[in-house]
Amino acid sequence: MISKMIRYDIVLYAGQQEHFVNELRELGLVDITTTGWEPNESDRVLLSQIESYNKAYEFLSSFASSEQYNANAMAYASGAEAFECYESARTERQRIAQEVTRLEKLAEEVAPWGSYSMADIARLSERGLSLRFFMSQTATFERIVEELAEGLTIAEIGRTQSNVYFAVIATDNTPVVIDGQEVRLPQLDSEAMHKEIARLKAESKALDEIFSRAALSKELIAAECGTLKEQLQGLKVGAMAQREADGHLLILEGWAEADTADRVDALLKEYPNLVYERRDATIDDVAPVKLKNNKFARLFELIGSMYALPKYGTLDLTAIFGPFYMLFFAICLNDAGYGAVLLALGIILLKKGGPKLRQAAWLSIVCATATVLFGTYTGSLFGMSIPELLGYEAGEPTPFLDFPNQFFSIALAIGVVQILIGMAINIYMQTRLFGFTSTFGLLGWFIIILSGSIAIGLPMFGLSIPGFDASSPLFYACLGVGAVLMLLLNNVKRNPLINLGAGLWDAYNNITGLLSDVLSYIRLFAIGLSGGVLAQVFNSLAMGLSGLSEGIGDSAWYVVVVQIIAASAILIIGHGINLFMSAISSFVHPMRLTFVEFYKNAGFEMGQRTFDPVRKMNE
Repeated sequence: MISKMIRYDIVLYAGQQEHFVNELRELGLVDITTTGWEPNESDRVLLSQIESYNKAYEFLSSFASSEQYNANAMAYASGAEAFECYESARTERQRIAQEVTRLEKLAEEVAPWGSYSMADIARLSERGLSLRFFMSQTATFERIVEELAEGLTIAEIGRTQSNVYFAVIATDNTPVVIDGQEVRLPQLDSEAMHKEIARLKAESKALDEIFSRAALSKELIAAECGTLKEQLQGLKVGAMAQREADGHLLILEGWAEADTADRVDALLKEYPNLVYERRDATIDDVAPVKLKNNKFARLFELIGSMYALPKYGTLDLTAIFGPFYMLFFAICLNDAGYGAVLLALGIILLKKGGPKLRQAAWLSIVCATATVLFGTYTGSLFGMSIPELLGYEAGEPTPFLDFPNQFFSIALAIGVVQILIGMAINIYMQTRLFGFTSTFGLLGWFIIILSGSIAIGLPMFGLSIPGFDASSPLFYACLGVGAVLMLLLNNVKRNPLINLGAGLWDAYNNITGLLSDVLSYIRLFAIGLSGGVLAQVFNSLAMGLSGLSEGIGDSAWYVVVVQIIAASAILIIGHGINLFMSAISSFVHPMRLTFVEFYKNAGFEMGQRTFDPVRKMNE
C-alpha cells in the first residue's frame, strides 16, 4: 500500500533557513520539494565532489577485502585527509599504469634490436661512424645486401618470420640510401625498459599502504560525504523555495507521512517566527510516494522499483503482482535442481552479502523455493525425470504434471486470470476516482471475458459451474449486459449513437489487444520447456561423449574414472550455461508480463518521485 501523506506549506524568514533545515534534518521526517532543481556551476562542483567521495568509499570497501589490504596500517585523522591521500594515490597509480602500458608496448617493439646503448652510438658518431637502423622484409633484405654500396656495412641484429632488423654503418661522408623502413630507437633498450617497468610496479605496490590507511578511514570518508550531501540539501531547498517580500520570506512545500505528522506538527508549532498550513495530500498533488507493505510484499518492491513507483492516490500493485512474479519465475526455470542451486546461492548472499543485498537475497530465496516446489511438481531434476527415477513406467499415471503436454493451456489460463485481476483493479480505481458510471465500458468487457472464461474455459480443465455453460440463458444474459455496457453506455454523458461508434472501435482495439496480451503468457510455457530440453540435451551429451551411456561393462577402473571426469565436466559446464541463461530469462520475462500486460490492464499510473526526507547523511 501507499503511505498516506500530509502536505505542509511553510512560511519563515529567509535568515532562518539554515537553522530550520538543520532542525528538519535532525527530525528526519519531512520531504521538502525540490523538484525541478537545476544545478549551477558551483553546485556541479559539489555534485562532482560527492560522486568522487562515493566512488572512493566503494573502491576502499572492495580494497579492504583484497589481499593487498594491510589491516595493521594507521588510519588517517579525518575523512578529508583520507580522501585527499586516496585521490593522490589513485591519480599516481593511474599515471603509473599508463606508463607501464606504454613501456610494455614499446619494449615489445624494440625487443628484436636486443641490448644497445645510445651513449655508445653517440660516441661512434663523434668518431665519424654513423649507425642507422632499418627494418625490411626478408626478401628485400637479401636484395639490399647484394646491392650494398661501397663504404657501407650492414649488421643484422634480429629477425622474425617476416622482418629483418639491421643496422647500416657508414662514415659521415657516405650517403645511405636503403630500401627499408628506418627506425628511430628509443633511449632505453628492451632490457632497460623491463627494469623501468619493474621499478614502476614496485612504486604502484607501495601505494597499497596509502590505500590501506584510507580503507581503515572509509567511515570517516563516508561521514565527510554525508556532510557534503547535507550541504547540497540546503542548496536545493534554498534554490527551490519561493521568495516573497523582497526575498525576506521563504515559502517551502513539505511532505510527511500521516503516521509521523504529529511529531512534525510539534516541531513547527514550537519553531519561532514560522507559519504553516497542513492538509491531506490528494491525487492531484505531486506528492512523494512511500510504499508500506508486509514482509513478503516488501521483497517485490525491488522488482516494481525497476519500472516506477505508483502515483500517489492510486493503488500499490506490489502485493498483487508479487505472488504472480514468484510463480512465473518458477514456471520459467522449471527445474527442482536449478531451484536448489539458486536457493543455496541466495542463502550464501544473505549471510555474506551485507545489509544492502539482504532484500535481493530474500527475493532469490523465495523465488528459488517456488522453483524447487514447481520443478518437483513437474518432475524435473537437472533435466532428469523424477517419475523415472522413482520407478514409474512410461505411460503409467503419476502425481506429477506433464509439463510439455499439459501446461500450454494452463499458461493461457494464468494469463487470463491475471488480466482479469488487472481489469478488476482498474474498475475499482476508476470507480473511486471518477464514479461508478465512468467504468461502464470497462465493466462490460470484464463481464464478457469473465463469463466466457467461466462458461467456456473452465470445462476445458474438467471444471464447471452448474447452470452456467456456453448454452445456458444466464451466460447469454451476461454477454448481453456486457455488450450494452460496452457499446451503448461506455460514456453516459454522450449520445448512444456516438457511444455505439466509439464502442465498436474500442471493441476492435480491445479484442486485438487482449488477444495479444493473453498470447504473451505462452512465453511462460516456451521458456520453461526450452530450459528443460537443453538440460536433457546436456545430460545426453555427457553420457554419450563420455561413453557411459553404454555402461561400464568390463572397462578398467582408470577408464571408468576418465569417463566419469569427462561426463562431470560436460554436466557442470552445460548445466552452468543453461542455469545462467534460464535464470536471466526467468528474471526478465515475468517482469515484462508484469510491467506490460498486467500494469496496462490494471491502469497503472507512475509516480514522479519517492519520499526522501531531509535527514542526517552521516549516520
